[in-house]
Amino acid sequence: MKCIACGSTALIKGELSNQYGVAFQPEDAPYLKRIFAIGSRKIHAYACIHCSNMQLTVDFTDADRAHYQQFEGEQPDVLHRLND
Repeated sequence: MKCIACGSTALIKGELSNQYGVAFQPEDAPYLKRIFAIGSRKIHAYACIHCSNMQLTVDFTDADRAHYQQFEGEQPDVLHRLND
């Protein structure tokens, strides 16, 4: 992995932390799942030694990828979607 700010490969992997842990929760998750942090995703942090930039990555599941990538690209028209 390279630093997106300076291009260096000298990154240190770590985790963001607080008393309860830090996690990614999709904005469109149901209210109760957000309240109880059900379905949250782990966040990894990478810090650059040279420029002190911090990058974050999220552990997405295969189900997340299938759900969110289905809307990527050009959308079919309404009549085509109704006929499917």
